[in-house]
Parts: sequence; C-alpha cells; structure tokens
Amino acid sequence: MKQLIECVPNFSEGHDMNIIKQITNEIESVEGVKLLDVDPGKATNRTVVTFVGEPEPVIHAAFLAIKKAAELIDMSKHSGEHPRMGATDVCPLIPIAGITMEETAKWAHKLGEMAGGELNIPFYMYENAATRPERRNLATVRSGEYEGLPEKLKKADWKPDYGPARFNSKAGATAIGARDFLIAYNVNLNTTSVRRANSIAFDVRENGRVKRAGNPITGKVVNDKNGNPERVPGACKSVKAIGWYIEEYGVAQISMNLTNIIDTPLHVAFEEVNKSADRRGMRVTGSELVGLVPLKVMLDAGKYFLKKQQRSTGVAESEIIKIAVKSLGLDELTPFDPRQKIIEYQLRAEKPTPLLNMDLRAFANETASESPAPGGGSISAYVGALGISLATMVANLSSHRRVWDARWEEFGDWAEKGQKLKDDLLALVDEDTNSFNEIINAIRLPKGTDAEKATRKEAIQSATKYAIEVPFKVMQVSLESFDTIKAMAEIGNPNSVTDAGVGALCARAAVHGAYMNVKINAGDLEDKKFVAQVLKDGEKMIKAADKAEKAITKLVHDKIAS
Repeated sequence: MKQLIECVPNFSEGHDMNIIKQITNEIESVEGVKLLDVDPGKATNRTVVTFVGEPEPVIHAAFLAIKKAAELIDMSKHSGEHPRMGATDVCPLIPIAGITMEETAKWAHKLGEMAGGELNIPFYMYENAATRPERRNLATVRSGEYEGLPEKLKKADWKPDYGPARFNSKAGATAIGARDFLIAYNVNLNTTSVRRANSIAFDVRENGRVKRAGNPITGKVVNDKNGNPERVPGACKSVKAIGWYIEEYGVAQISMNLTNIIDTPLHVAFEEVNKSADRRGMRVTGSELVGLVPLKVMLDAGKYFLKKQQRSTGVAESEIIKIAVKSLGLDELTPFDPRQKIIEYQLRAEKPTPLLNMDLRAFANETASESPAPGGGSISAYVGALGISLATMVANLSSHRRVWDARWEEFGDWAEKGQKLKDDLLALVDEDTNSFNEIINAIRLPKGTDAEKATRKEAIQSATKYAIEVPFKVMQVSLESFDTIKAMAEIGNPNSVTDAGVGALCARAAVHGAYMNVKINAGDLEDKKFVAQVLKDGEKMIKAADKAEKAITKLVHDKIAS
C-alpha cells in the first residue's frame, strides 16, 4: 500500500483569489500531489487548502506553498475573525493510508527543518510533532496571535523549533504539526449575538466553562485546592468551540474543531448544539463544513437521521448522503457538492469507471459492439449486482410496509447488507474489463532482448492471475448474496416474493458466468498450485449456488401457489 498523507495548510487570505491561485499553482506543480479542495472564507479572511499524496512530494508542495504565501501575503495589513499568526498560519500533516502518526510527525519535522532553514520564518511544531508538551495545543502555540509575536519571540520559552527567533513582520510565524483527521465545522444560529453563541459553545466544547458559585454568569469563580479555576466540562469530548458573528452571512455561528471523530461524530456535535440552542431560546438553521470530510462521517450522519425517522438505512449511498446534507443543513449558506467535499469521492475520480458511467442502452450497445470488452466477466458482475439489488428492494419495501412498522430496523439491516454487496459487484464490472486490458497491455510489451522477453512473460503471468482473481471475487460476492435473497423470499413483503426469486436466478447466473472466466484464464497461468486451489474452490461455489437457487426458487413457487 502506498503511504498517503494529507496536508491542510491555512493561509491568511480569503478575499483575493488571484493570490490563492498563485499559492495553489505551486502545490499543483508538484508531480504526485492531488489538490482536493480550496475553501476561502471572506469573514475569516482565511483559505483552507487540502491536498494529498505520498510524503515526499507532499512536503515539497507544502514548502513551495509556504514560500509563495510569504511572498504574497502581508500580515501587517491582515484582519479577520479567525485567530492567526502567519501568512501560512498552520500546516498540519495527517496520516491517511499506510503510514503511522509517528512517521507522519517525522515528515512534519523534515518540512519544518527545510522551511526554517530557507525562508526566514519562525516555525513551531504542534500536536504529535510538538517538541515539548506545552506546545501540543495549537491554541497555546498561537496565543497572542500575530500582534503578540514581537514580544513572544524575545522569550526563551518561545524560541521557534525551526527558523530564526526574529519577528518577520510580513510573514509572521507558522505552526507545523502532525495530527489526526480534524473536521472544521460551523453551526449556524438564528441570532446575531456572539455572547449567546458563546454560551452554546461553552455547553458543547470539552473544556466547558469556568465553574462559578451561585449564578453561572456573575457568581464567584470556584478554585481548586491549588488555586486554579475549576471547570464544568461540556457535552462533547474532543471538541473545541467558540461563538462568533459572520458578517458575510449576517448570523452568529458555533465554530468547532472536532479533533477525534470517534469520540464525537459530526452528527452528535450538531445535535448537542441543537439541544443547547433550544434550551436557550435559539434555533439552529444549518451548518457548514470547512474543507473536506471522510465518507464515513457523512454516511454515519445520514444513517443516524434515517434511524431517527425509523427509516431503512439500506438505501443507496447517494440517498444517505442527501439525507445527511439536508438534516445538517449543509447547503443553507452555499451549495454542498459531495463530489468536491468528500475525500474518497475526490480520490475516486482518479480511477475511471467508464462502464458504470454509461446508461443502460449505452452499456448494452457497448457490450454488443465488435470490441471484446466488456465481456462475460463484466456482465456476470452486473447480473450479480442486479440480483442482490432486487433483494435489497424487497428489504426496503418490507421496511416501509405499514403493517410492519415495528420491523423497520430488522429489514433495514438486511437492506444495508444488500447495498454493500451491490456496490462491491458494481465495482467489479469495470474491474473485470481492466483486468482484460492488463493482459492486452502485457502482450504488447517489447520482446526483442532476453531481458524484455522475461519482463513481458512476468507481466503476462501477473495480468493473467489478476484476470482470474477478479471473476473469482465476483463468484464469492454473488454467492454471499444468497443469504439476503433467501431471507427476503422467506420473510420479506409477500407481494415481492417473485423479485427475490428473480434475484436468486441472477445470482446463480453470476456465479456460473464468472466461473467460466476463471476457468478459461486459468489455462494460461503457470502457477498450477494456485490454479488447482482456485478451481477446487470454484466448483464448491458452483454447487453451493445451484443448491441455494433451487431452494429459493421452490420457496417462491410454493408461495405463489398458496
């Protein structure tokens, strides 16, 4: 697996898109880096940029961006609602795949060392890259903001980790860190009062508020035995929050950083703000995400609100996302495009899926053309997807059946399983065609020298094994779908029992069709041990599919007859 890290630098410019474009051009100039999102805010006068790639190109792109921001942004003239101390205010690195937090922190230090040695800017390391405990918290590192830097840099305790301990009036200072995935999230209120917004922020954030005797606002601060103020913790662990007024929108917001989305998922933070606002006579009108968000966060939110409505969670992914967007009001202030705001969707765009993007007629026409692909493997995967889709439909219809209101969750669970199997099989539609193309590409490799012949042979064998593994996976997933299909034939909406029956026929066809592709490709593979095992397992799956389809078909006909 490739090592992937995400970088989310925040630049102190939210008005001049020409400046932002020059900075992002530097990022995009680095090969191996994918720019995912550029999110400017006028009121905060700040732009959050997100890009991803392998560690080395990412830190090179970050260095170029920090350098360009220092050239173009003058902090002595900057003002905005958000705390800030530099032209590049913060530059966190986040582990995404195949890399540990410790390794990510080392890359953060490489970036700090490189930038500190060349750019004449003070750099502080924070979170998991911090050089001392008191610098872990970004708010502590940024205390005093830009205006406090001249005095701060004179103190021995605030000597930068990298770069000179001298005030750079134009570029300010930058915090570089390694941290877990953080969601920057703002919830909109029907008030213009910052004081009232802050009261909600104190209710929600982990750090809560200072404890007071008697009146919670005017009462005397309660201190502990060491003389430090005691605090009343807020409702949400791993959440930082403040209230502010956004002139651009004319409303107050609760601005939150969710630093651990396992401790507090997005929808939980939203609901807690809702509860606090309601208690205080205010109302939440919507919310906004700053930067990108993992797909799971949106799916968890959508499923939460579907369950709250006592509706099946086994609907299409796009429907779950739509429910999340509408329930959270993410489109209140600006349009919310899941393709641009969800990390996995951005990365998915890198991998073309030409067959899945076709309509039904175009797919049939392409299959019927003189081109050898898509062939039987892709069609088997698609037929399998249709089979489990029918069973999933029965589950969702059963979940919504008026006389079965109490069983919505039971059928929703079956539908959710079906959706997962459907999505796996749909992905294999294009994957099978890709495997065929891999063989063609390997065959076309040069074969002049002995070395070229050896390379070509190895490539053909590798591509052939891949062309066996893909339809074998189709067999496995299609066979797995029989559990859901059978359940829906047995306990699902009786008016849809024939849909489950057709689903069983499709699943059996998918297993048989995919096995034909396994067998024909296996004849060209020299790894006979692998071939023997695959064929043995394949025969078992054929028998299991025949048995399952026969039982379901009998059940369906018996129900029709009765």
